[in-house]
Amino acid sequence: MSDDSPGDRSTKPPMLVLLESLAFYRNARVGLVVGTVLAVLLYAVRFLELLGPVIDTRDYPLFGPDVWFVLLAFVLAATFALLVAVALTVAEAARGARDVSKESGR
Repeated sequence: MSDDSPGDRSTKPPMLVLLESLAFYRNARVGLVVGTVLAVLLYAVRFLELLGPVIDTRDYPLFGPDVWFVLLAFVLAATFALLVAVALTVAEAARGARDVSKESGR
C-alpha cells in the first residue's frame, strides 16, 4: 500500500488506485526480470550447446536459426513475465481479501 493521504488518493483515477493497491507495477517489474532471466538461460543453453550439438536438418526462411531462436526467446520472456505478474497480482489480491475479511470479522 502507498503512503498517500486520503485527500491525494481521491484525485487519482480509481484504476490507478486499484493497480497501486495490488502492487501491479512491482509485480510487472519482477515478472520482467524473471522472464528475461529464464529466456537468457534457455537461449544460452541452446547457443552454447550445453545439451549437445544442434542438428540442423531444417531450412530457416529469411534468417538463420540463431535469429529465430532470439525471437522465440523474446516471446518466451514476454509470456513468462506476464504469467509471473498475473500470478503475483492474484496472490496480492487474495492476501488483501483475506486481510479485509479478518478486519471485518473483528
